[in-house]
Amino acid sequence: MSMNERKQKLEGLSEKIFLDRYAWKDADSSHAKVGDVVLVLTKDDPKFPTKEVGEIVNRDGNKVTVKTRRGELVESDVERLTLNIEKTPEEMWDRLAGAMASVEETPELQEEWREKFRSVLDDWKLVPGGRIAAGAGASDELTLFNCYVIPSPKDSRGGIMATLSEMTEIMARGGGVGINLSSLRPRRAIVKGVNGSSSGAVSWGGLFSYTTGLIEQGGSRRGALMLMINDWHPDVLDFITVKQTMGQVTNANLSVCVSNDFMKAVKEDLDWELVFPDTNEPNYDEIWDGDLDKWKKEGRAVIHYRTVKAREIWHTIIESAWKSAEPGVVFMEYYNQMSNSWYFNPIICTNPCGEQGLPAWGVCNLSAINLSKFYDEDKQDVAWDDLALTTHYSVRFLDNVIAKTPYHFEENEKNQKNERRVGLGTMGLAELMIKLKVRYGSPESLEFLDKLYGFIAREAYLASTEIAKEKGSFQALDAELYLQSGFMKNMTEVYPEVGAAIRENGIRNVTIITQAPTGSTGTMVGTSTGIEPYFAFKYFRQSRLGFDEQFVPIAQNWLDAHPGEQLPDYFVTAMDLSAEDHIRAQAAIQRWVDSSISKTANCPSDFTVEDTKRLYELAFDLGCKGVTIYRDGSRDVQVLQTENKEDKKQDEKQTAAADEAASTGETSVATQSIAPAGVSGGKVVDNQYKRRPQVLRGATYKINTPFGMAYITINDLNGIPSEIFLNVGKAGSDVFAMAEALGRVCSLFLRYGDHGQKAELLIKHLKGIGGSGAIGFGPNRVESIADAVAKALEIHLQSDFGDDHDPAPVAATLAQETADHDIAADNRYRDPEASRDLCPSCGSATLINIEGCKTCGNCGYSKCS
Repeated sequence: MSMNERKQKLEGLSEKIFLDRYAWKDADSSHAKVGDVVLVLTKDDPKFPTKEVGEIVNRDGNKVTVKTRRGELVESDVERLTLNIEKTPEEMWDRLAGAMASVEETPELQEEWREKFRSVLDDWKLVPGGRIAAGAGASDELTLFNCYVIPSPKDSRGGIMATLSEMTEIMARGGGVGINLSSLRPRRAIVKGVNGSSSGAVSWGGLFSYTTGLIEQGGSRRGALMLMINDWHPDVLDFITVKQTMGQVTNANLSVCVSNDFMKAVKEDLDWELVFPDTNEPNYDEIWDGDLDKWKKEGRAVIHYRTVKAREIWHTIIESAWKSAEPGVVFMEYYNQMSNSWYFNPIICTNPCGEQGLPAWGVCNLSAINLSKFYDEDKQDVAWDDLALTTHYSVRFLDNVIAKTPYHFEENEKNQKNERRVGLGTMGLAELMIKLKVRYGSPESLEFLDKLYGFIAREAYLASTEIAKEKGSFQALDAELYLQSGFMKNMTEVYPEVGAAIRENGIRNVTIITQAPTGSTGTMVGTSTGIEPYFAFKYFRQSRLGFDEQFVPIAQNWLDAHPGEQLPDYFVTAMDLSAEDHIRAQAAIQRWVDSSISKTANCPSDFTVEDTKRLYELAFDLGCKGVTIYRDGSRDVQVLQTENKEDKKQDEKQTAAADEAASTGETSVATQSIAPAGVSGGKVVDNQYKRRPQVLRGATYKINTPFGMAYITINDLNGIPSEIFLNVGKAGSDVFAMAEALGRVCSLFLRYGDHGQKAELLIKHLKGIGGSGAIGFGPNRVESIADAVAKALEIHLQSDFGDDHDPAPVAATLAQETADHDIAADNRYRDPEASRDLCPSCGSATLINIEGCKTCGNCGYSKCS
């Protein structure tokens, strides 16, 4: 049977992704006729629409009836359908092979390479990046490059608008964009031209983010944006926490560019200077491009804004990443030390997923080898020879993209033809390791990863030298300087033949290896994505195509073949691994990746801030170029989840009913279904809600916090903490309201279930949470009101309160007038700023009453102005 006769049947979500994103579309859906397979919109939601694959069974004018794969009949308008020219992967492979071979110099070479490219595309051995799959041979407008970084904006309104225009043009044609905001002057810096002050780099990032949300690429995906800022920028703390304010930056990924000196300052607890160039320097507008080191080397003046502890910035990054998985961190100075373009083109930012660091005007095209196709069942080993051949063909495939793609900016074309950057990656790693019975994250797996990715890197570099011998090297090559990069020193130490080949033949591409996430393409072809382990073996995926249940075939097939048995331990999922396992696997692969890696360290929901800190520092110590974590449940919306949200909503309704019944002392069927003791993990768990008796005893702790003196009352039920009351700030203030809310939530948590261990769990989660400031030193340092609650609980648990202890003044029974009087009396002897509220402008705990008006001591906001 010939390769073109082997039909690839796609089903379910795989078919939807193929037709929606990558198949060649008919721009005029009015051509649709009965019998056509189409995508029909079944739920018109601006954020999470749902599309289904179906066949047109009736058409009456512009009205059509579509029978979906699930057998449902959907009435629609013909203009709301997605109609495709290509219906099968084979048709797409033919198009792509022909398009990439068309740039070869002679008809003979074109035919030779069309067949070779088609052979590696067959059966999804090579899976082209999304932009290549969607655009090559189908459109002269769509870029075939996934990744763009545009220069940092010029520090003027005109410069910012020019960057906005460049970003929009690229996104509208399918490219993801990275922008480093460090060139923009900080908030409240003087702007002489308008006799005012700047709104700051972060606010302009909000503009880029907002515009990204308006752009739809090819009707199937939103624009993608990465925003970065350097660790020396005065707005860095605002940038780190910007997503904690709803609506400011919602359509961008965020990362902080961290230097080696900053990490040294963190480890040694040193001061860190936040600075910005003197905008009064001659020719500032023309010369300043965001490169502070270059600015200083030229002897130009720098303005010092403030000095902070490096650990303060680092802790803010860690805490924010713990809360919401952002910002990520890119160790940018180390990245440039390792970069093959170090001597002529510095890396300034990455693309939206972080796997491709690029210079200004840099671009990169991506494709992935599907490792799941390279298992030799007879030898029970990797099919090394086939993998080598596929790697060689794939490098040429990607190099040809550089000639085939349309260029929309002359600067992109000039830069890319000067360095010819490509990014060959992998998918299906987890599936291959399961076939080899190697447990992802184990010591054995780290040795395997080193061998596998070293092999791929060696073959890719040798392939690039072969192309260089035939077609010439990239224009900026200086072989001796090129071989001095951190990456090439490692490469030639292990594989000296690569260095010899570069000296003899040159090399075609400045970088060759990139590990991209391959989320949609990997899901489409039915294998594990990127270098990640499987998220789960059964999960639900939320995307712009809808909410889909997914089963991992390799796991399902094993269970079908072994009824009644559990999956072996080498069937490992992302949440089975420790976060350190994730980082160590990333580091093992990073050694053989000349660009970077899109990798997320998945963490359980009870992963602490301190755990996150250790993980980020481990990533730096192991030589990773960047790090991102995702703590389960830390975002309201997850692309992947292990439970059906509809089922979860039903569970929440039952829980709410049980809560209401418990609070009124009534019994209901819903209560009976969840309230009795159950079994979890072999342990009996009491899920009942403990009703509050008329009288409880406890103790009140007086702890100074960044918001003023806090009075924290902890009451016990049967000798175990079961109730917390907080009194902080003045009645009517935001701080007072949030403190009261925190106390109520803690009390509710403590009174549910097996609360003998709930207090320790509460301490674990609250301890160390930081805010806009801290008070005290050493063990007495208090980071926030939440941190104060954790400290009070620790003291309370360590204290010996027997049944005969004197009743403490309990907030539940203490007259409010007395409590207010005590607090007011205490405040008379303290600084007027001691009881502070949150500023609605900058978010700091610096809002105080001055001359009868609430005024911020940090940013100058005044409620009266």
